[in-house]
Amino acid sequence: MTIQTEQPVGEIAIRTLAMPADTNPAGDIFGGWLMSQMDIAGGVAASKRARGRVATVAVDGMAFHKPVRVGDELTCYTSVERVGRTSLTMKVEAWVLRRGTWEQEKVTEATFTFVAIDEAGKKREVPAA
Repeated sequence: MTIQTEQPVGEIAIRTLAMPADTNPAGDIFGGWLMSQMDIAGGVAASKRARGRVATVAVDGMAFHKPVRVGDELTCYTSVERVGRTSLTMKVEAWVLRRGTWEQEKVTEATFTFVAIDEAGKKREVPAA
């Protein structure tokens, strides 16, 4: 058994289960599904910090370290990297609890940038912390 020394960074934003409908022909979970879960997690955290609607404007440094398999429990952790006048940059880490072994592994990470928007979809300022 491998001893895990790295730990997740940030707060839990979402937790979900990888299901058979989300697989590619090889049986691994599609990267697009994983990226969408990370975008949701980043959006949840950015919306809380911005106290309102946000929209994704960029994704940087997406790194797929290990595959996600059917039955793995996926947890996305988020942390604020930067707050600008109208934008927020969030670090999102995706970790899994492997079905059967219950080992925790980081599978993916990326930096997501969101812009705060009003009800009309126009940029607005991010409130001070």
